[in-house]
Amino acid sequence: MAPSLSKVALVEPMEVEDGEVPLSITLEGSNFFANGHPILTQVPPNIVATPSPFISKDPTQNMVGCFVGFNAAKPQSRHVAAIGKLRDIRFMSIFRFKVWWTTLWVGRSGKDLEYETQMVLLDKSSSTTISGRTRPYVLLLPIVEGPFRASLQPGDDDDMDMCVESGSTKVLGASFRSCMYMHVGHDPYRLIKDAMKVLRVHLGTFKLLEEKSLPGIVDKFGWCTWDAFYLKVHPQGIWEGVKGLVEGGCPPGLVLIDDGWQSIAHDEDPISDQEGMNRTAAGEQMPCRLIKFEENYKFRDYVSPRVGSNKGMGAFVKDLKGVFGSVEYVYVWHALCGYWGGVRPGVLNMPACRVVEPKLSEGLEMTMEDLAVDKIVNNGVGFVPPEIVDRMYEGLHSHLESAGIDGVKVDVIHILEMVAEEYGGRVELAKAYYKALTESVRKHFKGNGVIASMEHCNDFMYLGTEAISLGRVGDDFWCIDPSGDPNGTFWLQGCHMVHCAYNSLWMGNFIHPDWDMFQSTHPCAEFHAASRAISGGPIYISDSVGKHDFRLLKSLVLPDGSILRCQYYALPTRDCLFEDPLHDSKTMLKIWNLNKFTGVLGVFNCQGGGWCPESRKNKCASECSHTVTCLTGPKDVEWGTGKNPIPIKGVDTYVVYMFQQKKLKLMKPSEVLEISLKPFDYELLTISPIKFLPSKSIQFAPIGLVNMLNSSGAIDLLVYDDLANSTRVGIKGSGEMKAFASEKPLSCHINGVDVDFSYDDHLVTVQVLWPNSSGLSVIKYLF
Repeated sequence: MAPSLSKVALVEPMEVEDGEVPLSITLEGSNFFANGHPILTQVPPNIVATPSPFISKDPTQNMVGCFVGFNAAKPQSRHVAAIGKLRDIRFMSIFRFKVWWTTLWVGRSGKDLEYETQMVLLDKSSSTTISGRTRPYVLLLPIVEGPFRASLQPGDDDDMDMCVESGSTKVLGASFRSCMYMHVGHDPYRLIKDAMKVLRVHLGTFKLLEEKSLPGIVDKFGWCTWDAFYLKVHPQGIWEGVKGLVEGGCPPGLVLIDDGWQSIAHDEDPISDQEGMNRTAAGEQMPCRLIKFEENYKFRDYVSPRVGSNKGMGAFVKDLKGVFGSVEYVYVWHALCGYWGGVRPGVLNMPACRVVEPKLSEGLEMTMEDLAVDKIVNNGVGFVPPEIVDRMYEGLHSHLESAGIDGVKVDVIHILEMVAEEYGGRVELAKAYYKALTESVRKHFKGNGVIASMEHCNDFMYLGTEAISLGRVGDDFWCIDPSGDPNGTFWLQGCHMVHCAYNSLWMGNFIHPDWDMFQSTHPCAEFHAASRAISGGPIYISDSVGKHDFRLLKSLVLPDGSILRCQYYALPTRDCLFEDPLHDSKTMLKIWNLNKFTGVLGVFNCQGGGWCPESRKNKCASECSHTVTCLTGPKDVEWGTGKNPIPIKGVDTYVVYMFQQKKLKLMKPSEVLEISLKPFDYELLTISPIKFLPSKSIQFAPIGLVNMLNSSGAIDLLVYDDLANSTRVGIKGSGEMKAFASEKPLSCHINGVDVDFSYDDHLVTVQVLWPNSSGLSVIKYLF
């Protein structure tokens, strides 16, 4: 059962702005009101709203949320209840366009909603009530209650419908009190975070990202084997791939061995030493099932050239890390149920299981056709019962740990809801599986050695993230369109950017966003690289062996295999939240993030294709793909965000440096810059607050290594010394360091040694060499 709503609990202080009237969200008569403004009208009488019992630890702040439920006529396993009409209020939402993946959708009324919507954010208004109150942002989050899970969808005549389902005809319910949570606030970013704090206490089934530690791979450059080999991955190929990257000056710190290493077979295949690995055509592996925990013959037959008695996956991993010193982490792929088709029944030394026929819910029937879903539904899943699934994870993970594997990418996560009929429904089944997975990861992979994938649904977010702290936030990187559209090579890349940016608004509260791999030789490689550089997540590629753009990669990767990662995770700017950057012909995707001392903005022209409600799939919209213009500036950065906000009080001017144009501009906080981009082009802006050395009235602002895409990510130390008339900047990396200075320095030193520098148009340029160790190069500017 869900926690009692009658109890009062304390949560961390929530947002409030100076001078704001206290917030409210109420159900009065047949209307939901936010600060006195109607947001949902003609609310049916069976809808029940309960004020949130969770209050801030700060007694000066008011309650800003309510739980919503309803009464049904009779117990059922699935209910669809109208919760009111939404009309003429802009919204942005996150919905499942595939079984596994979510993306952005925008509209103005209930009929514009999509099925399987996981989150809705209503825009604020500038109009006021008689008492002078404006309508705040309103967040609607369908959640879990007892054995039921909720989502939102379109209803009749602009109704917003709530779908509540257990996933099993044996699990029934008729009365709900907390299947949705509504929260209001003046800041859309803090609003979502505040709501998650309430749900963290209310549900008690997950932990917020800020409570967890990230795996070390987030700070390392990685190489994934998928697009390089697909299912034909083998040790020699991996070895050559790593060797080529090392010799090219971009040594990987992470090697991710994707699908193709496991021992699998079709049901009709005899169990042999070849273990079904002739099944290498696209989709052909998906009906296969796991037949042993150990690696297949390709890896099992590896013999170490260094120590001939060492064989198998363990010997290969040991050699890989031993010969290539940059490789600190080796991860492997596996599906939540063992493999795409689960585990094969009746196999010696494997846990007991049976083939279960997956069933799509009515909401999932509205998602895009998907090869993986079709294969899994047609062939069933060899499903290990929840009461013994810990044996499956123990068998798999204990072997991997013994082989020196550091973590796992767990894929095909949202298969559980399709096989829940005989197992107590989707919520109870998910709890059992995620509990077993979490305990195994804690035992074998330091608690956080996981990348979650194909996990975009609220079941996972609210039930599966107690320990998992890193997860994919977008559909796969598709180098070409699997449906055969030649233009998909381009417009699908824009889709990918939008998936990742907007999904992070919600998912970033549970898991650190991973924007997926890309290929450095793809026609849109720079487009992808720019987004990964400021995403705040890991950076890894899936290049074919020997096919790399090292010029591009060296703008992402340092010589030791580390990366310049932002302090936070990238999110869309406020003026993009309720727009359509894929097919409205006018909106640029703008994302912001923070480095240690500067802000960063990414501007991307993604127009050209996306979700089509009529055809129920992503499709090209070439008529939208043309040059787009936007306005941007310092105000687009949310400076006060995260654990280490950047103080800007009193900052009068910012230095804005454009990576592509190699131009600098001084801007006031409210000033904007016009940027025009062709389709699938980008610009990155470093935004650095100008500080004063009062004794000489010197203005100074560091920009960073301008040869790196995340230029200011290289700045790890910044100290202003007014008494010595100097500034010290600690740099991680090598290349061309630029800084703005209103006057030419008297001298520049790096680690105490006088160095040459140039001064042109207020830009101080110093060449920074890679140090002998991975320490900082400290530049001292003396004025």
